[in-house]
Amino acid sequence: MKANKIRKAVRKTYAAVAKQGSSCCGPAEPCECGIGELQTSGQAMGYSAKELNSAPKGANMGLGCGNPVAIASLKAGDTVVDLGSGGGFDCFLAAQRVGKKGRVIGVDMTPEMIEKARENAMKVKYNNVEFRLGEIEHLPVADQSADVVISNCVINLAPDKRAVLKEVYRVLKRGGRIAVSDLALVKKLPPKLRNSIEAYTSCIGGAILLDDYKRAVKAAGFKNIKIAVNDKAGKIVKAAAADYKGFSQADRKKLTMIRFLAEHVVSAYIQAVK
Repeated sequence: MKANKIRKAVRKTYAAVAKQGSSCCGPAEPCECGIGELQTSGQAMGYSAKELNSAPKGANMGLGCGNPVAIASLKAGDTVVDLGSGGGFDCFLAAQRVGKKGRVIGVDMTPEMIEKARENAMKVKYNNVEFRLGEIEHLPVADQSADVVISNCVINLAPDKRAVLKEVYRVLKRGGRIAVSDLALVKKLPPKLRNSIEAYTSCIGGAILLDDYKRAVKAAGFKNIKIAVNDKAGKIVKAAAADYKGFSQADRKKLTMIRFLAEHVVSAYIQAVK
């Protein structure tokens, strides 16, 4: 698929998500790829009850596959950039950790998401958070200006992941680090799924193998690369895949897809240092 076609589809999909206020796999738009189970929000993804209750209502849209803030080791005064900031949930969590002397910049390619995030920011009146419209392959952020770059289930949506990681390297200060939660593959997807625009916008079709992810991070110039599977997210999918109870005949097709994805896709934490 051509990059422009992918970006257009992703922007359209997540504009709709911003308007309806929930995951693209929510009740208003049933997901054909089973990704709703992988994108379950809340404590199951690694957030504490305190974190879930601290952000403004509507910021957590259930689009993540982990908690990048939990592995970012943020300090007071840090400047943080969030790739694909959505409704701003992770930005608000980061803002609490970096304090008034710190700064958080959320970047999203969808105008509707930027508008929603700014509205959410007004609810809590954070002065250390801002949201910028832009593609993560071309970040609207100055060179060597960030201490940490975080992202939650977004890099898989980018047509050119290497370009994203090079941009991340550019905006980080020397010694800066990345803390990313993303979907990755442990087995290659069949061509039909790989070439499906619906699978791509659901964070599946664009996912790459864990080894390829590590190579891309290394090629961008990063060191001390650590990649770990998010066991909490994996348990949710495996539990759903193992349970036939409560499923109607109409749901069996979805259950089959969940089981397939459980064998091919994992939620992973990626950390590295510039």
